[in-house]
Amino acid sequence: MMLVEETQVPNEALPVEALRRQLRLGTGFAEDDVQDLVLASFLRAAFAAIEARTDKILLSRGVVLTLHTWSDDVSQRLPVAPVSALTSVTRVDRFGVSQELDLAGFRLVADAQSPRLISVSGGLPRVPPGGTLELRFTAGFGASVEDVPADLMQAVLLLAAHYYEYRDATALGQGCMPFGVTSLLARYRPMRLGLGT
Repeated sequence: MMLVEETQVPNEALPVEALRRQLRLGTGFAEDDVQDLVLASFLRAAFAAIEARTDKILLSRGVVLTLHTWSDDVSQRLPVAPVSALTSVTRVDRFGVSQELDLAGFRLVADAQSPRLISVSGGLPRVPPGGTLELRFTAGFGASVEDVPADLMQAVLLLAAHYYEYRDATALGQGCMPFGVTSLLARYRPMRLGLGT
């Protein structure tokens, strides 16, 4: 299984102003935006770290999941949440020839922790020997930071500020993520009960 982002969050959607306020950076100068690219890079890093810890996509974007086999015959757990739309299912044989499958044969089951793709009738289509299936879908809370839960957005700002403040540090301290961030993420962390769940 391989998960790849097909689209990137545009710079305009990143909360650079909010991070500037969080850091209490000066305003009213002719070069107020001189650090915008640096702040955006720390925000991207914070988003990525929090999404990896929680299995949540914060800002909406297109994602492709490549599978070599289904998790079971009638459903497939999607590795990130929330998922708002299934956009395509493509079967690719071992020679790279692709076939788009009819979306009417699938249903997306929304779930805050573990969304699933299920077959509408019967089992899921077989994966060709030596081939793959590509599931394309849209994941994320929404297109703007206002759509992201407030505690997750606060965790992003705290972590981006931490990255900014300690950008020259070369050694790890007691932990890689500040306590305030981990406590905000605690209720979003996925619960692992066993293999494949």
